[in-house]
Amino acid sequence: MTDTAIEATALTKRFGRSRYALRDCAFRLPTGRVCAVVGPNGAGKSTLLTLAAGLARPTSGTLTVLGTTPGEARARVAYVAQDKPLHPRLTIADTLRLGAELNPGRWDAATAERVASGGGLDPGARIRTLSGGQRTRVALALALGKRAELLLLDEPMADLDPLARHELMGTIMASATEHGTTVVMSSHIVGELADACDHLLLVSGGLVRLGGGIDDLIGAHRLVTGRGPADRLHPHTVVESRATGRGLTALIRPEAPLGDDWEVEEPSLEELLLAHLRSPDAPPLLTPGTTARSQEGATA
Repeated sequence: MTDTAIEATALTKRFGRSRYALRDCAFRLPTGRVCAVVGPNGAGKSTLLTLAAGLARPTSGTLTVLGTTPGEARARVAYVAQDKPLHPRLTIADTLRLGAELNPGRWDAATAERVASGGGLDPGARIRTLSGGQRTRVALALALGKRAELLLLDEPMADLDPLARHELMGTIMASATEHGTTVVMSSHIVGELADACDHLLLVSGGLVRLGGGIDDLIGAHRLVTGRGPADRLHPHTVVESRATGRGLTALIRPEAPLGDDWEVEEPSLEELLLAHLRSPDAPPLLTPGTTARSQEGATA
């Protein structure tokens, strides 16, 4: 057993000679967390999940999954890609039977069938006849039926209507709670993340800009409003500052007590993410439990 679901050290993935999807990433994700991977399009989110699933190899650096290599951990990992690559000629029932045959000894047929049938789908319907949202439901049925220790979901809810999204997110969270599953999912829906996730990785420009428990990351920042020039915020770490009708508003990581002339509040998750996305040069922050350990410490 390990207390680490995913750990990256100097992780780099390059396509061609000069296009970097990930560059020198280092982070640690503890087991049992529900982690959101967020960032703009092309930031490297899908590449990170593909590497963790063992479907690609890094150009350099190391990535461990559940204490071993991604390839060796594959039987303990379930992965749902954005394009939901299911066999088009199989029926839904055939697809679930295939899932059972490929995962002997750990297949949860009741959960898989419940998820697949939740949208009123005909088990005899062929995959090629399904809508995008229906294919998503079948793909999630396979992933949850596998009863994996680590569940990797790349934009899992993008094709679903709000009711189905709420239902399936609840199913994923219930499974994670019951079985202690670590869930890692990329998403652009901030409200969905705030309600479901307790851990965050913000990826931008191929780098991990924020990593840690959501409460810890929010608690490390303050949204301040006051009057005067931006240099009044020295010596604090300023993520973003902008002029507003009330003077100056800034997201900071306080390094000393703030004066009484500042209005101070805790930022929302959305305010935190947007400020860091608008300020890619802001200093990154990984909370202590998310900082990648040395290779010596990781194998001790």
